[in-house]
Amino acid sequence: MTKLYDFIKSQINIDESELETILLNFNERKIKKDRFVLKHGHFATDYYFIKSGGLRINFDINNNSKTAWIALENEFFTDLTSIKNKVPSRYNIQAIEDTILFTIKSETMERLYKEYPIWQQFGRQIWENAFLKAIDGLLNFQNMNAEERYLTTMQQTELLQRIPLKDLADFLGITPTSLSRLRKKIK
Repeated sequence: MTKLYDFIKSQINIDESELETILLNFNERKIKKDRFVLKHGHFATDYYFIKSGGLRINFDINNNSKTAWIALENEFFTDLTSIKNKVPSRYNIQAIEDTILFTIKSETMERLYKEYPIWQQFGRQIWENAFLKAIDGLLNFQNMNAEERYLTTMQQTELLQRIPLKDLADFLGITPTSLSRLRKKIK
């Protein structure tokens, strides 16, 4: 749990004994490539921290899977709408490579928020950062053309190397053929 420990310590100034107690509430879960962490229509019950690997968050439109988000190491995520509103998930969350997660039940997170005010600060920070990242992605999608979105995404070279090209094209809102043309043009 060193990666999770280090991530938490990078976000908040937490007492060692409190952090050790909090970490006891996480479980490790291994997900094979192409397996689902959560399927559309199921209820989200856990928060996830990615120790290694990557996940694709997607939804279906007219029986076509659309990649909405890619999550890689050192990211916390869940289907927050499903957890908070107690509704079925609108998304599929699927491993794009063999992935190791640390999971914690939403009820446990709520209990820890009450017991440890510093943990509530941690939760607020990770969800505020996730919100800001989502807003940046939305603004980029609305204000940039495909080439600009691709060039911005290229700055995250790890993402380009790890995500399947079909999913990358989906994420950028273009066809795989258009992505191929862009890649040739920019080389």
